[in-house]
Amino acid sequence: MRTISFKISDAELEVMRILWREKQAVTFSDIRTELSDKMSWEKSTIATLLRRLQKKGAISIQEKEVHYYMPNITKEEYIMFRKKSLIDKFFDGSAKSFVAALCQNGELTEADIDELKKYFRMGDENK
Repeated sequence: MRTISFKISDAELEVMRILWREKQAVTFSDIRTELSDKMSWEKSTIATLLRRLQKKGAISIQEKEVHYYMPNITKEEYIMFRKKSLIDKFFDGSAKSFVAALCQNGELTEADIDELKKYFRMGDENK
């Protein structure tokens, strides 16, 4: 797994969601069409977001007749980076404290907790 050292803004995340969803390189035109409809963003805004993502190393550009964009990181890799960052920042690196906070604040239903118990038991079997 790659080491990620950059954060993706909420606006940049909208671009990344498109790239992660597609299983092939995506044209600027396709990205623009979707984000113009969904977010009402102008061409220049989308171009700026793509430049920022490229500068961070989150995406690559294939230059042919038109530009094709593809992610350099997977959604799962980015989620793992952000999860670790969140737990380190707010819970002193303790995943247990993070899960406890979810339980204490009513974020998890009883069904969620039961499902997590099964998951934890499966993890014990793999040790």
